[in-house]
Amino acid sequence: MMKYVELCVDLRKGRFAKDGLIQYRIVCQQVNVSSLEEVIKHFMQLSNEKAEEARNQAQALEDALDVEDLEADKRPEDLMLSYVSGEKGKDRSDREFVTPWFKFLWETYRTVLEILRNNSKLEALYAMTAHKAFQFCKQYKRSTEFRRLCEIIRNHLANLNKYRDQRDRPDLTAPESCQLYLDTRVEQLKIATELSLWQEAFRSVEDIHGLMSLVKRTPKPSVLVVYYAKLTEIFWISESHLYHAYAWLKLFNLQKSYNKNLTQKDLQLLASSVLLAALSVAPYDHKYGASHLELENEKDRSLRMANLVNFSLDSKRENREMVSRATLLSELAAKGVISCASQEVKDLYNLMEHEFLPLDLASKVQPLLSKISTIGGKLSAASSVPEIRLSQYQSALEKLTALRVLQQASRIFQSMKIDMLSRMIPFFEFNVVEKIAVDAVKHNFVAMKVNHLAGAVHFGNMDIESDVLSSHLSVLADSLNKALSLIHPPVQKPSKPSENLTNLAGVVEKEHRRLLARKSIIEKRKEDHERQILEKEKIEETKRLTIQKKSADEERERLLKEQRLREQQRIRKEIEEKEAREAAKMIEDLTGRGKNKKKIHIEGDMTKQHAMEVVLNQQVKERQEMEKKLAKLAKTMDHLERAKRQEEAPLIEEAFQKRLEEEKILHEQEQLREIELSKQHHAGDLQEKNRLSRLLEHKNAFQERIVQRRESEFSSLRKEREERINQLLSSRKRERETVRKLMYFLNMEEQRIQREREEQEARKREDD
Repeated sequence: MMKYVELCVDLRKGRFAKDGLIQYRIVCQQVNVSSLEEVIKHFMQLSNEKAEEARNQAQALEDALDVEDLEADKRPEDLMLSYVSGEKGKDRSDREFVTPWFKFLWETYRTVLEILRNNSKLEALYAMTAHKAFQFCKQYKRSTEFRRLCEIIRNHLANLNKYRDQRDRPDLTAPESCQLYLDTRVEQLKIATELSLWQEAFRSVEDIHGLMSLVKRTPKPSVLVVYYAKLTEIFWISESHLYHAYAWLKLFNLQKSYNKNLTQKDLQLLASSVLLAALSVAPYDHKYGASHLELENEKDRSLRMANLVNFSLDSKRENREMVSRATLLSELAAKGVISCASQEVKDLYNLMEHEFLPLDLASKVQPLLSKISTIGGKLSAASSVPEIRLSQYQSALEKLTALRVLQQASRIFQSMKIDMLSRMIPFFEFNVVEKIAVDAVKHNFVAMKVNHLAGAVHFGNMDIESDVLSSHLSVLADSLNKALSLIHPPVQKPSKPSENLTNLAGVVEKEHRRLLARKSIIEKRKEDHERQILEKEKIEETKRLTIQKKSADEERERLLKEQRLREQQRIRKEIEEKEAREAAKMIEDLTGRGKNKKKIHIEGDMTKQHAMEVVLNQQVKERQEMEKKLAKLAKTMDHLERAKRQEEAPLIEEAFQKRLEEEKILHEQEQLREIELSKQHHAGDLQEKNRLSRLLEHKNAFQERIVQRRESEFSSLRKEREERINQLLSSRKRERETVRKLMYFLNMEEQRIQREREEQEARKREDD
C-alpha cells in the first residue's frame, strides 16, 4: 500500500489514490486500523514534500499561485496562449510546474478528510488533517478553498447527526471526541478572522455554539476566551456595537474568574475596553419608525446574536433576557466593571451619562478622548485576547458626544444659531452634525428642525407635516359646510290636505307591515329559544365527557408518576451502591500506593464524598512530609553553598588583582601605540597642506571672476523686473482711469434719464 501511494503521488493521480485508500479502509477497518493511519500519514507527507519541492524550485511563488480556484480546469485563454506561443516563458513554466502540485496537495487534503469522516477510531487523525488544511489556506491566502473546506467539515458533522445508526460512528458525548471537534472549529474561527473572511467567521461561531448545544457540555475557559475574543472582532466589523460590548463583558468576566496571572494593569485595560464598548452603543432604539418586515428581520438577527453572546444552551426564547444599552450599563455598575476602569474612562462615563453640560460637554470630552486614544497594548497574561486599542472607539464616542449635546440643548433651548451649535460640537463639520441629527430625529431621540435660510436650529415637539395638513383640511371642510348651511338654508315646503291623506295611508300601511314583522320576529325568537336549549344540552354533555376524560387522564398521570418515582428510587439506590464501590476502590488504591501500606479505618457508612475527604487528607499529610524533607534538604544545601563561597572569596580577590595588573600594562602599551600613530598622521597632513597651498591663488581668482559675472547678471535681471513692474503699474492706472470715466458718464446718463422720466410722469399727472 505504501508503494501504491508513492506511485499515485509521483503520477499525480488523486482519483486512483482515493479509490485505493477507500478499498484499504474496508479491508483493515476492523482488523488493524493503525495501518490505515500510517498509510494516510505517509500519503499526506509525500504530497506535502512534493509541493514544497516544487515551491522551492520556483523563483516566483506569487505568480505561480495566482489562480482563483485550485479545483478549476485550465482557462480558455491559457490554452490559446499555449498553442500560439512557441517558447514558454519563465512565469508560465512556473505556473505549469508549481500549481499542479498545489492542486494535488489540496486534493489530498480533501481525499483524506472524506476517507476519515465519521470514524471514531481515527478522530485524532481527522482533526490533524483539518488543522493542516487550515494552515495551507492561511499560508497561501486561499480564501476560496477555505470556504469550501469549512463547508465540507460542516457537512460531515451534519451527516454524523443525521445517520445515528452508522457503524463506528463517533460519540460526541465523550469528552475526548467533543474536544477534538471543538478544537477544529476554534482553529477554523482563528483562520477565518486572520483571512478577514468575516461571514465565514460568523458561521464558524455558530458552528461552535451549535456543537456545544448538541453535546450539552460547557467548554474549557481557554476555548471560551478565544470564542468571545473573536466575537468582539466580528461584531465590531458588522457594526453591532451592543453585542460587541456584551462579548467584551463576557471576556472580562472569564479573565477575571479563571486567569490567576492577570495583573492589575491588564484588568484595568480590559475594564476600560468594556466600558468604552458599552458607551459606543447608540443611545436610542433603532426599531422606532421601522417597517414590520424590518422589525421581524431585526428580531431574528438579534435573537441569533444574543444566543451567541450568552452562550446559552436553552432553546426557549422566552427564558432569555433581551439585551439593551441601559441594562448593559446597569450590569457594568452592579458587577464593579466601572470601578476597575482607568480614571480617564470613568470621567468620560460620568460626563456622558450623569452630567448636564450642553455648552461645555464637548470641550471637556475632547482632552479625555485624546488621552484615551493613546491607551492600549497586548495583555501580558492573556495571549488569546486580541491587542486592545481604545482608539477604535474614538469616532463612536465623538458621535455619542454630539448626540448628548443635541439632547441636552433641546431641553433648555427653543432655538439657537447654527454657528453656535457648530462651536459646541467641534468634532465634526455642520453637515456631519446634520446627518447625525436626522438619524436621531428619525428614531425619536431628539426633536429639532434646521432652518438654513434663517441660519438657526429650532428644538421642540414637532408633529409630522402630513398629519398636521390632514387635520387642517378636515377642520376647513367642517367650517365650509357650516358656512354653506348658513348662507343657503334648506327650504321646507308647506303641506297640503291631499298630501296629508296620502301620508296617513302610508302610515297605516307601514303599521300593518310592522305587525306582520312582529309576528315573524316572535316565531323566530321561539325557534332561537328551542335551538339554545338544544345547544345547552349539547354543551352539558360535552362538559360531562370532558370531566370524565380529565379524571381518566389524572388517574393515568398518577400511575405514571408512581412509576417514575419507583424508577428514581431504583436509580438512586444504584448510584449509592456505585459510589460505595468507588469509595472502597479509592481507599484500596490509596492503601496500596503508600510506602508504609498502612490500613485506613473508616467509621460509619463509607460514601464517595467521605472517601474523597480521607484520600485528600492522606495526600495532604504526604505532601506536608515531603515539604519537610525538602525544607531540610534546602537548609543543608544552603550551608554547603555558604561554606563554598567563603572559601572562594580570597581566591577570587587574588585573581582580580592579578588581572588588574595585566590590564594596566596592556593599557600603557596601547596608549604608546596611539601616540605614535597620531604623530605619523599629523606629519602626513602637513605634507598634504603644503602640496595644496599652491592652488590657493588660482582658486581665489576663479571665485572672484564668478562672483562678478553673477552680480552683473543679477543687476540686469533686477533692472528688467523693475521696468516690467513700472509698465504694469502704468497700464493698470490707465485702465482704472478709463473705467472711472466710463462709470461717471453712465451715472450721469442714468440721472438724466431718471429726470426725464420724472418730468414726464409729472406732466402726465398734471394733464390728468
